[in-house]
Amino acid sequence: MSYLPPHLRNSTSDSMSKASPTNSSVVTLNTDHSKLSFSSNSNSVASFSNAFRRTAAAQTLPEPVFATWKPSDRILRLQPQQIEEVCSRLHVDVNVGSRSLPAPPPIESFTDMCLHPSIMKDIEFHEYTRPTSIQAQAMPVALSGRDLLGCAETGSGKTAAFTIPMIQHCLAQTPVRRGDGPLALVLAPTRELAQQIEKEVKAFSRSLESFKTAIVVGGTNIAEQKSELRGGVSIVVATPGRFIDHLQQGNTSLSRVSFVVLDEADRMLDMGFEPQIREVMHNLPEKHQTLLFSATMPVEIEALTQEYLADPVQVKVGKVSSPTANVIQILLKVSESEKIDRLLALLVEEASQAERSGHPFPLTIVFVERKTRCDEVAEALVVQGLHAVALHGGRNQSERESALRDFRNGSTNILVATDVASRGLDVTGVAHVVNLDLPKTMEDYVHRIGRTGRAGSMGQATSFYTDRDMFLVAHIKKAIVDVESGNAVAFATGKVARRKEREAAAAYKGARITMSKSMMGPTSINIEDKYRFMIATSNIKREGAADSAWDD
Repeated sequence: MSYLPPHLRNSTSDSMSKASPTNSSVVTLNTDHSKLSFSSNSNSVASFSNAFRRTAAAQTLPEPVFATWKPSDRILRLQPQQIEEVCSRLHVDVNVGSRSLPAPPPIESFTDMCLHPSIMKDIEFHEYTRPTSIQAQAMPVALSGRDLLGCAETGSGKTAAFTIPMIQHCLAQTPVRRGDGPLALVLAPTRELAQQIEKEVKAFSRSLESFKTAIVVGGTNIAEQKSELRGGVSIVVATPGRFIDHLQQGNTSLSRVSFVVLDEADRMLDMGFEPQIREVMHNLPEKHQTLLFSATMPVEIEALTQEYLADPVQVKVGKVSSPTANVIQILLKVSESEKIDRLLALLVEEASQAERSGHPFPLTIVFVERKTRCDEVAEALVVQGLHAVALHGGRNQSERESALRDFRNGSTNILVATDVASRGLDVTGVAHVVNLDLPKTMEDYVHRIGRTGRAGSMGQATSFYTDRDMFLVAHIKKAIVDVESGNAVAFATGKVARRKEREAAAAYKGARITMSKSMMGPTSINIEDKYRFMIATSNIKREGAADSAWDD
């Protein structure tokens, strides 16, 4: 099915309406939280999808192949009780629809997955010995051809969980020719995450000489991407906006795509990529497999799943959207004016300790609120003799790549970043995360500290806070208590939840200001005492938090 650029759709719509005057119905896409209606006019995605199919029918395109996959005989002989024991050991939760076939069992050995010999060769080359929990369950689901909704905490190895089945799927297809679109498409929210995914794809396809992959992201030369895409590639890893640009220019097409991955889907929705995601998903060939991975499960992701995944298997590993017990969390109250001095003192002391012990300075990420502050802090650290570099959206692509490369190889051991690095950035060995400026929501806090304590290792998160952060700090302190007690840490995620959380924080701030003006002298309530009360409360309500917090 060929993609029809928006600027050509009016003429197509006119000709369609003349040929079929009854084409005036309305297609309504219903979700849990919204209703999106597309009339059969020049902007109707549903109408044009039919036109795409008729255009594609006139072309000779190979049919996608969904090869029958079976694991080893040893896996096929597993009894239900044994499968339950494996799931329990891996902390894997699997759910399927009431009328669906059971999900394939988790597989704890790459050999038992019966993968293509070239893929196995590359797995051995990179010394991967055992699948992680998400890989053990998600890979069999993907290899069996089922749609998948995957939820796993950061550092779980989910990239390989979709990369390896994707490559296996591509190897079963008729090879791409010059001018063909890709066989598989991965959409990711940021350039950095797309680069990491492409690196993983190349790692597991290194033994395949004619297997080509393209990365399509903003901030780089679009002409070079155009040439690469038109030459024919098996897999495209892209950010949504730049991929749509290439579709509109006719540099690639969706006509042969039969394997789609939406990675960090919640983040893509947060960044406003929902229209581009819908544009792609609406115009895919009818026969395709979709894998959606998300670190959180807000209502927006549930709606996307219902609309674009067919009878999916849901795989959840660990406590999704939860601070990990592998991270020691430290909260330090400081004034705004002394934040940078306290940061310098903290990191200079760490450098001295590392030097005395003969160990290298631990890899550290410092999160700040604004781009200008990012550069300011990095420069201050360098003046103190520390190796630091800034990473933010204001840097061009080559500067961002250089900063990440230096941080990964250890030539720079402090990365000062805005939230561009809080999601999806996978750097091995980050030992310390410092929140110089706390984020606005608990969800963003969890993603920031998730850069450390990954893959079973221990990490530390140090957060500076001021009076303005007290609403979030109360939630963080309660989460720390819950983690230490072994209790589940649950909080709402997604756009709607974050908006409510910001509203509740603003309401609390207003109430605090009003209270401080009305209460004078020694009878005023101490802020820290007040939050001890909040932490002791078993359930902190986001809405109405201000009233309940002060109603003592």
